[in-house]
Amino acid sequence: MADEQNESFNLTVNRANLFKEESYTDMRACTVRQLSPVNPDGSPDKGRKILYVGQTHVVTPAGPIPIQSMIQAKDLQQAFKKFPETMKAAMDHLIEEAKKAQQQEQSRIVVPGR
Repeated sequence: MADEQNESFNLTVNRANLFKEESYTDMRACTVRQLSPVNPDGSPDKGRKILYVGQTHVVTPAGPIPIQSMIQAKDLQQAFKKFPETMKAAMDHLIEEAKKAQQQEQSRIVVPGR
């Protein structure tokens, strides 16, 4: 039994896709993570581009909901500039997905005895 569990819990590291993560925040609502590509030895990988991820939370009656999205930016300054529009687009997408899920739930046919 333990061997079966170990086989299904086979984690591998993609050493060709490593990033160093740095976080920048305004200590209020904005967090931008800068993911800098690195080689397996930790040296910068100049062959890949730096990625930016925005994070924030929206407060709802049910509690805070985290929102996260990639920011298409060439540098950190541009990432902060694009942060509001990117988070709004991510929030709009989240709302659309919630509406679709609600519509699907409401359209389910209830069959007695099932």
